[in-house]
Amino acid sequence: MNSSITSYDSVWIVGCGDIGRRVAALWRGQANEIIGIVSCEPSARLLNRVGISSAQCNLDDLEPVLPELQASTLVYYFIPPPSSGVIDHRCQHFLASLAIQLVKPKRIIAISTTGVYGDCAGDLIGEDQPVKPKADRAKRRFDMESQLKVWCERNNVPLIILRVGGIYGPRRLPLNRIKQGVPVLKEALAPKTNRIHEDDLAQVCVAAAHSQHDFRIYNVSDGTDSNMTEYFFTLADHFGLKRPPALEWEQAEQEISKGMLSYLKESRRIDNSRMLAELDIKLRYPNLEAALEEIKKD
Repeated sequence: MNSSITSYDSVWIVGCGDIGRRVAALWRGQANEIIGIVSCEPSARLLNRVGISSAQCNLDDLEPVLPELQASTLVYYFIPPPSSGVIDHRCQHFLASLAIQLVKPKRIIAISTTGVYGDCAGDLIGEDQPVKPKADRAKRRFDMESQLKVWCERNNVPLIILRVGGIYGPRRLPLNRIKQGVPVLKEALAPKTNRIHEDDLAQVCVAAAHSQHDFRIYNVSDGTDSNMTEYFFTLADHFGLKRPPALEWEQAEQEISKGMLSYLKESRRIDNSRMLAELDIKLRYPNLEAALEEIKKD
């Protein structure tokens, strides 16, 4: 079933960090009310300083108290999952608190991860690809997706899930890691990786509010075909840094952190054609080089 709902009186951004603030900026003038919901007072003060109304709600609490939901509200769910386990208890608490509201959201848009696809041996992956998350962090994200889907179907609330690759931007680049000479895999061994610039992710989040579907998954990536080692080497060259040492697998397993190794053991190329076509997106940064042109060297 298609939805003709494309306008909103209120916008909630639950988990209003850096991406949330970018989304809020794009919604200014398009909604009567924009509220960033955060877990602590310092985050609330930051929102207020940049002109975003704030509310506090800690989803680690068993019974978190959300603001009163107004009619015709778009809800963004940007809360990171817990740091351990395979169940997203924060999403459980959020949905329990949402359930007691007098009105329901007009639509929910949630950020997930392309990690839910697991290792695809470098294949090109569309949204119909079966999920097979391997890492616990990806399992927590898929648990969040599943909880939202069940709740939204039960309550007749449209849901958009954005499966996002790695997010990058001027303040997100791993330059300290490169300066410290943290090793990488040899380029021939490095897995395929996917990324999206933070500004492009924000415009996708806004465009998703006008999707003509009541349930839809979108892969969010710039669609470039590259690998993680190439990414580090490109950054090192651009900023005039020494390229990090590149290792064989056996040596890498001794010298690279377990967290990074879990990323290196998964390879997939993300097909972003649905996002580009259905959301009518024109990427500002279709590749890393386009972004680096705007970033001055040190």
